[in-house]
Amino acid sequence: MEIRPIEIQWNDNLSIYASEAFLKSICGDYGWIGGFPGDGNARCVLPFTVIGKPFFRLIRFRSETIALGPLTLEEEKSFLVDVVRYFRSMGADAVVPASNNALFRTCPDGAAKVPYGTYVVDLTNEENVLWDNLHSKHRNVIRNAMKKGVQICRGREHSETAYEMVKSTLKRSSMKFMAPATFRKLIEQLGEHVEVFLATYKGVVQGCAIFPFSSYSAYYLYGGSADHPETGAMNLLHWEAMKYFRGRGVKRYDFVGVRINPEAGSKQEGLMMFKQRFGGELQRGYMWKCSLRPVKGALYGIGVRIMKGGDIVDIEQERNSGANSRR
Repeated sequence: MEIRPIEIQWNDNLSIYASEAFLKSICGDYGWIGGFPGDGNARCVLPFTVIGKPFFRLIRFRSETIALGPLTLEEEKSFLVDVVRYFRSMGADAVVPASNNALFRTCPDGAAKVPYGTYVVDLTNEENVLWDNLHSKHRNVIRNAMKKGVQICRGREHSETAYEMVKSTLKRSSMKFMAPATFRKLIEQLGEHVEVFLATYKGVVQGCAIFPFSSYSAYYLYGGSADHPETGAMNLLHWEAMKYFRGRGVKRYDFVGVRINPEAGSKQEGLMMFKQRFGGELQRGYMWKCSLRPVKGALYGIGVRIMKGGDIVDIEQERNSGANSRR
């Protein structure tokens, strides 16, 4: 395929992560790259942002490959090979792992890859079907939360409260959240395409969730909870959110990312089970990255390992290799 930048022509039937509003909220250097098979029409596109670090120019894809017509696995892989070649020619140093809402079916030769997944609930089902698909434990705690008086409220006016709760939740795991100004820019840019939900009990906030969305899908982008939330509060929040987005005509409810075969008893296994029990289908794919300049790509990789212990690809590769060595 011929690879070249393409004008952003987003519509509500595409992922919100492909929209100019979202891409602009991340940085000022962004776009779509298109694959043209020779008939003059783009067969597929890939939204990206350029991350400018001191001494480094990095590419991050913000969604998986978007097919605009029939696209085989082989064609997609060829497209990604050509995309990597294009960004190398444009002076980029590395393709870093995509944001975790992006689940690729394949990846280019030479890329470091790890299996990854997400649970997606089909919101085109009737409400009673969605309820029946919930795990019995989820149904029980949702009923109990409702009986106890847990309340769910919705609206972008709750964004500052949600920000503080997400920030404190991440802090408990020694993780940092984005700056307040960056968060406000994200909410402002997404506008009517983002919803904020809070769960409260006796006037105290128990949990929150932030959902970018379009008709294509709602995404559980960020979530937070109190130190000791009321049992079932977050379960009820997600149930009410699923019903709300279904009523808006949204087709999918994406829990955004789970590890494949997480270690038994780990926090990641707990998160996976929580998401799994909402009745969604596990969709499998890959997270990947690719060095475009051997020296600078290697230097950046070393820096990420020193500062953060590695990116998601590094962490999962090490975990998988450790699991294999114990067999």
